[in-house]
Amino acid sequence: MSTLRNKVSLIGRLGAQPEVVKLESGRTLARFSLATNEPYKDKEGVWQENTQWHSITAWGRAADRVSSVLSKGHEILMNGRLVNNSYETKSGEKRYGTSIELNEFLILTQPAKNEK
Repeated sequence: MSTLRNKVSLIGRLGAQPEVVKLESGRTLARFSLATNEPYKDKEGVWQENTQWHSITAWGRAADRVSSVLSKGHEILMNGRLVNNSYETKSGEKRYGTSIELNEFLILTQPAKNEK
């Protein structure tokens, strides 16, 4: 394998309305959380569900599209890449986090009527 790739594909459901910000530069930033579920059997053989929440960011045209068509409850297929972030708290403590930067998405299902 000659080329290394940073690629993530997820199918999940938006947990809340996307937060959209227009920056001073004119660029758009959208943030939202995406839930994915994995079923598994516990020790007693009962099916359980493990839900993982992912932090998603989108920039530019992708963010504009997110803000115009996505809302809480939409189920989407998305492709993106992992981005590691670090920042310092007010008390000087170094913190780290990982998010997924959205490249493209496809809407799979609309939110249920009671989710809008």
